[in-house]
Amino acid sequence: MYDELLLPADGSPAVEAALPHALGLAELYDATIHVLYVADTDRDSLSVIGGEVYDALEQEGISVVDELVERIEARGIDCIGTVAQGGPREGIIEYVEENDIDAVVMATHGRHGVERLLLGSVTEHVVRTSPVPVLTVRVTE
Repeated sequence: MYDELLLPADGSPAVEAALPHALGLAELYDATIHVLYVADTDRDSLSVIGGEVYDALEQEGISVVDELVERIEARGIDCIGTVAQGGPREGIIEYVEENDIDAVVMATHGRHGVERLLLGSVTEHVVRTSPVPVLTVRVTE
């Protein structure tokens, strides 16, 4: 039923609320977890350091994904980590469609505070537009 699960990660503590649910489903269904970090290209994140172009969001994404993949694989669960660029809303849905994802597990909010209020929640968008079931996990302060 659920062979491929997607766990979007944005580097916020909210992913910690969704992670146990993704792990539980993966263990129950012997599923692979895909960890996806979308480096938001709508935000300015490029710097030049020592003549090299450095994308802070992409580097953060690599760190976040690597840490989660390591934790998931330590539980004996197959895991694929990906850092993509683009808008998080569209990037998550695109990843679902291109990777035959069976379900998405994500928190109800991340770290975008006022921006979330002004532009709308990434989770809300995914729930409304996802072609697969979305398990949302409420994060309390």
